[in-house]
Amino acid sequence: MHTANEWSEPAGQWPRRVRETLERSRDWMDDRGRAAWIIATVIGFVFFWPVGLALLFYVIWSKRMSCNSWGRRHHRHDRHGMGRTGNTAFDAYREETLKRLEEERAAFTTFLDQLRAAKDQAEFDQFMASRQAPQTS
Repeated sequence: MHTANEWSEPAGQWPRRVRETLERSRDWMDDRGRAAWIIATVIGFVFFWPVGLALLFYVIWSKRMSCNSWGRRHHRHDRHGMGRTGNTAFDAYREETLKRLEEERAAFTTFLDQLRAAKDQAEFDQFMASRQAPQTS
C-alpha cells in the first residue's frame, strides 16, 4: 500500500514544472506569431472567460502585440525629427515652413491664453454682479 508521501512530488518541484511548461508554451506561441496569441485569447474567452482575460492582460503587459520596429530606429534626425533629404532646395523650404508654423503655433497659443483669460474675467465679473444684486425672497 502506498502512502500519500510516496506519490507526491518533492517540495518545490511542482511550481518549477508548471513554470517550465508555461515557458515552453509561451515560446511555442511566440514561434507562431501574433495570430497564435490572438487565437489562444479568443479560445480562452470562449471556454472560460478568466483564462481569456488573463491571456489578454499578459499579451498587453508583455507587449507581444507591439510592432518590433517602433521606437528602435537609429536614423539621424534633425531637430524636427526628419533627416536631410539631400535636396538642399527642399530642405531649406521645409526648414522655413517648419519655422513659420512654429511661430504661428506660438502666436495662436498666446491668443488662446488671452481668450481664456478674457472669458474667465467675464464670468468672474458676472458672478460678482450677481452677488451684489439684491436677492428677492
